[in-house]
Amino acid sequence: MIRTETEYKAILERVEELLQDSDNIENQNAKGYVELNILSDLVADYEEANYPISKPTLTEVVKLRMVEKGLNQIGLSELLGVSASRVSEYLTGKSEPTLKVAREISKKLSIEPSIVLGV
Repeated sequence: MIRTETEYKAILERVEELLQDSDNIENQNAKGYVELNILSDLVADYEEANYPISKPTLTEVVKLRMVEKGLNQIGLSELLGVSASRVSEYLTGKSEPTLKVAREISKKLSIEPSIVLGV
């Protein structure tokens, strides 16, 4: 168990050293293989407890999908069947999509319903 930020940084540095030798990653018989796996688990546990990653917001995910699909606000409004001004309100957080629009966002942008519904 890592108890302090100083311990975390020291162990993280050791993990980086161990990663320099690909044998430590691929070869279970390598000298550093076990050490790397144990230290990596400790680092992961510490990071999960001290640097949690929050769920993305609907706005963040929609903006990412827009970039991935090459959509602008007008293109997204056409895809969802709502006005461009309504899309702007969704993207700025001024309003929430209706259930019908939320369903379309989920389906047409391949976004998990739990993110769309904020659950």
